[in-house]
Parts: sequence; C-alpha cells; structure tokens
Amino acid sequence: MKFGKLDDITGVDFSLPATHPNTAKVLSESRGSQQPAIYTGGTMWTLKDWKGKVYPPKTPQKDFAKAYCQQFGTIELNATHYRIHPPSTIKKWYDLAPDGFRFCPKFPNLITHYRQFLNCDEITDEFFTAIVEFQEKLGPCFIQLPPRMATTQAAKIQTYLAALPDDIKIHIEFRHESWFENSPEATDTWQLLEEKGIGSVITDTSGRRDAVHMRLTSDVLILRFGGNELHATDYQRMDHWSAQIQSWIQEGLKEVYIWMHQPNSILTPEALIYFNEKLQNETGLLVKSPVLY
Repeated sequence: MKFGKLDDITGVDFSLPATHPNTAKVLSESRGSQQPAIYTGGTMWTLKDWKGKVYPPKTPQKDFAKAYCQQFGTIELNATHYRIHPPSTIKKWYDLAPDGFRFCPKFPNLITHYRQFLNCDEITDEFFTAIVEFQEKLGPCFIQLPPRMATTQAAKIQTYLAALPDDIKIHIEFRHESWFENSPEATDTWQLLEEKGIGSVITDTSGRRDAVHMRLTSDVLILRFGGNELHATDYQRMDHWSAQIQSWIQEGLKEVYIWMHQPNSILTPEALIYFNEKLQNETGLLVKSPVLY
C-alpha cells in the first residue's frame, strides 16, 4: 500500500481514535440475526515467494489462485480495477474457491480514475453483470477514490452512489483529506452512505492517520491495514484492532473484512496468522488462517 506509506515511522501515533458518534447509531440499527463473521486475506495471489511457504512447494503458477483461496478467507481483488473481466473468468475464479471464501472486487479505474464517475452507466452495468457470477462468494465491492479527488467533486460522486443497486454490498474509500473535515459536501456524502447502507473503508496506514476515521456507515467493516514489515507497532496495532472489532461486534457489527498490506506482501501470511489468533481470542469467532509449510 503506497497510500500513507512512510520510510520512517518514528514518532507516529498509532493509537486508534475514538469511535465516531454516528457509528453507534448505525450499528444499533443493524438488521437481521446472522452470526458475525470475520474474513481476512491479502491483495494478490501471484507471489512466487509464497511457494514453499504458503503454497505447496511444487505449485505451478497457474494454480496460485486456487492455492491462495485454500489458505485465506478473502481477497482485495485488484484485478477488476484494471479491466472488466468476462463472466466466464469470474465463474472460473468462483469454482477455484472453497465454500466460505469471499471475493471483494475493486471497481474499475475506468469509472473511478478516468471517467471519474461521469457517463459510467454502461461500464457499471458490465462490471456488475460480471461479478454477480461470484454468487454467494461475493463480498463487498469496493470503490477507491483517487488521492486528489476532494469534496469539490462530491456532487457527481453522490449522483453515482445514489444510483447504485441496493442488493450488492458496496464500500468506498476516501483518501483526500477534505473528506474527513466537516464541510457541507463531506457531511452530505457521509449521510448518503448511511442512507444507502454503503460502507466506508477504514485505512490504517502510517502517514495518513486521518483515514483511520472510525466512522462506520453500514454493519460491515472493511479494514485496509498497512503494515511495516512486522515492526513492533504492527503487533500493537493488531492487538488494538482486535479489541475494537469485538466492541463493535457487541454493538451490532455483522461482517469484518481485513486486507493485510505488507511491503511486497511477503510477510502478509505471518501478519495474518498473528492477527487472526488475536481476533479469535477476542471475539470467539473462527477466522480462517493460513498454514505455513
């Protein structure tokens, strides 16, 4: 994760801010009696360095995706950000994954970065037509705003979000500083998220502590965790998040998706083994965790 990455984290205050006041309201209105669930994973399955560590030693590259799905519970599916894959490809990925796995596709950058939410109806329909082939293995879809997209562009984003279907879980990640300020544009957008049940991604990264906004707009949490090669602070942060997640589950949180970002993803499995154990101890929920060879 390049967003918010620092070469020197000395002096960074990694403590979690207080929960936003609206979060309690959103969680108290959570509907349904489903058992809470936690899914954790990484951001790619193409790593050759995982052969003999996470994947069986003789795994051919063509089988990396299947090996990944056997080891983790979810994936931040960046592949859909760079092109809209045909439904046949989505169905192939679906078939590779065991029951209980969740794919979380990122919205195409043609929508978010190039057309910037204008004249995107056909592209959006094409994207949804493809990803519904994930069927019950479809987790939240995830809109990532460009870093420079500020609240000055809120009107077109609101128009786009308001038109999205209500039967697909959708989250959005704000990255420009202005979204975390109390301007009318930001306030209106956050309110729309709550009204539509669109989730707000929380990004915990060293250089952008404002993105740890602690404001949930749905009963589904997506946490993008930017680690620092298992520095001591990584473990402290995972401890704090495990306790916070348990607190939110008690208030009504239904699903948790954690995507671990470590430099080059090499240490993602080790980080999640630790994180998942802490989450299980705090919540009492079973969390699928990778097993190292």
